[in-house]
Amino acid sequence: MDEKKTILVVDDDIDFAAQVETALKGAGYAVIVAEGEKQAEALLAGMRPDLAVVDLMMEQMDGGFALAYHIKKRYPDVPVLIASAVTAETGLEFDAATEEERSWVKADAFLAKPIRPEQLVREIKRLLRES
Repeated sequence: MDEKKTILVVDDDIDFAAQVETALKGAGYAVIVAEGEKQAEALLAGMRPDLAVVDLMMEQMDGGFALAYHIKKRYPDVPVLIASAVTAETGLEFDAATEEERSWVKADAFLAKPIRPEQLVREIKRLLRES
């Protein structure tokens, strides 16, 4: 039997984190939730997730960018997906589609909230190269 892939979900919106946790567990993943950057950093000191779903705006306005950078520095092969409502809240759009954007956005994908559970699972499967 295959071991479950572990997804680290980092979001200070506990309702969103709970919804994501439920959807990912339903899709067969093991899920660890951190309620912010500091808690995530502490967890990452003792574990390596298979993928991380990170909110952009947490304790710091750009905390998700910093956390994504730290994850990629520690575990370069771990996919990072940034999930954020920043576009709805500020009108600014972020992506990780071009080489220039990937040079400063250390994320493999960006999804704008609200995110449908099936959309999130589909993107995670793509990043983990699962069928």
